[in-house]
Amino acid sequence: MSNTEIRNQEPKILWNHFADINAIPRASKKEERIIEFMVDFGKKLGLETLVDPVGNVIIRKPATIGMEKRKTVVLQSHLDMVHQKNADTDFDFDTQGIEMYVENGWVKAKGTTLGADNGLGVAAIMSVLASDKIEHPGIEALFTIDEETGMTGAQGLQPGYLNGEILLNLDTEEDDEIDIGCAGGVDVTAKGTYTQTQVNSFSEGFRINVKGLQGGHSGMDIDKGLANANKLMNGFLKKVADLIEIHSIHGGGLRNAIPRESEAIISCNKENTEALKLAYNNYQLQIKSEYKEKEPELLFSIKSVEFPENAMDSNSKTKLIKSIDEAINGVYKMSEEIPGLVEASNNIAKVLVEDGTIQILCLTRSSVEKSKEEVAQQLRASFEKAGFEVKLSGSYPGWSPNRDSAILKVLTELYEELFKSKPEVVACHAGLECGILGTHYPEMDMISFGPTIKGAHSPDERANIASSQRFWIFLQEILKNIPVKN
Repeated sequence: MSNTEIRNQEPKILWNHFADINAIPRASKKEERIIEFMVDFGKKLGLETLVDPVGNVIIRKPATIGMEKRKTVVLQSHLDMVHQKNADTDFDFDTQGIEMYVENGWVKAKGTTLGADNGLGVAAIMSVLASDKIEHPGIEALFTIDEETGMTGAQGLQPGYLNGEILLNLDTEEDDEIDIGCAGGVDVTAKGTYTQTQVNSFSEGFRINVKGLQGGHSGMDIDKGLANANKLMNGFLKKVADLIEIHSIHGGGLRNAIPRESEAIISCNKENTEALKLAYNNYQLQIKSEYKEKEPELLFSIKSVEFPENAMDSNSKTKLIKSIDEAINGVYKMSEEIPGLVEASNNIAKVLVEDGTIQILCLTRSSVEKSKEEVAQQLRASFEKAGFEVKLSGSYPGWSPNRDSAILKVLTELYEELFKSKPEVVACHAGLECGILGTHYPEMDMISFGPTIKGAHSPDERANIASSQRFWIFLQEILKNIPVKN
């Protein structure tokens, strides 16, 4: 199915704007083209449009007739998307637009992330700005940059750019949820070097691959018991450490995506080949049994290959494997205040070993600053013990729930009236921008909601069409019912 058919989905105004932005490459930290597109969009509508010093786009639209006395609303979504693809997908994110199709009521992408996170939020705001039929108060549309790899757009937004009293963040991914809180986060990066040693000529080389994992969002999906490719690979290397030399490891990718694939090039003395293969067979059977429900597509493979002349020295090999084995991965602590909410977690997102260098990238999340620091410092200790240099960066605060929020009352009552059921009022383990924006605009009343999106940050990302219709109806009704200014 072509992207033209995506444009025929209802509501057409929403899906057409989504198709427009999905034609534009918009990776985090590479948003130049989408920024230019949004500025052109605002100016063509004759609306006040500006770009702040860090690259956020702000478009202002006056209230419709009769709505001038209502509070000004900030509609907020982020422009960047996570770029992930399957290993066998031939796709260039820098030059190609996302290729979409419809299947069983869901919009999906062909072997890549879809960009519904947060493209559907962006498209909804564009639809409001472009419409002359929707009643609304004064609107400040805030399109932030780089949400997915550091939230630098939200971090860099300066006080004084916005005048709105209410902020509607359109980045929640379950349409029956109204979000009033989220986790903060910090990037943990470990770097090291190792001595390259020559491998004897009586060795045989092997490529080990871990593939077929579900992956997913390292916040929203961290409590689902999904496998982490870096942990699985390290578990195997630990089993056979005495038999092998390590030449390279390439596992995972972005910090905010649970790693789905890992590849290692190893070698072993030919007299140990049978022992290696036996250990491999036992390990892959054990892991497949352990994850048969959670990871039905899990695939281990071993293949004979030529190997590079040099390998990691034995001492560094031992320290690397031990450090990853000991490093926290997955849920660290559940919230004592909100049932079912993950308080703190870590994702071992990327492991890169090659040419004498080691990099391990993690993303630690927590809704409580104390436990965020606790996890980060435990990771620091584990990696520093292995001799790595450890850097903590990109720290951002969580968003504390406010159950007395005036806009929360508006949304819950409207939801019940429209859909004849009660919404779930929740806090999430993802990193929404509300916590950061609230530090710049502490008096602003904030809420988050959105359409149902599954598999975000992975090539399995998909957006539910019926849910997008409910979301669009809900957004329009919220704008009609914004409270009057004090």
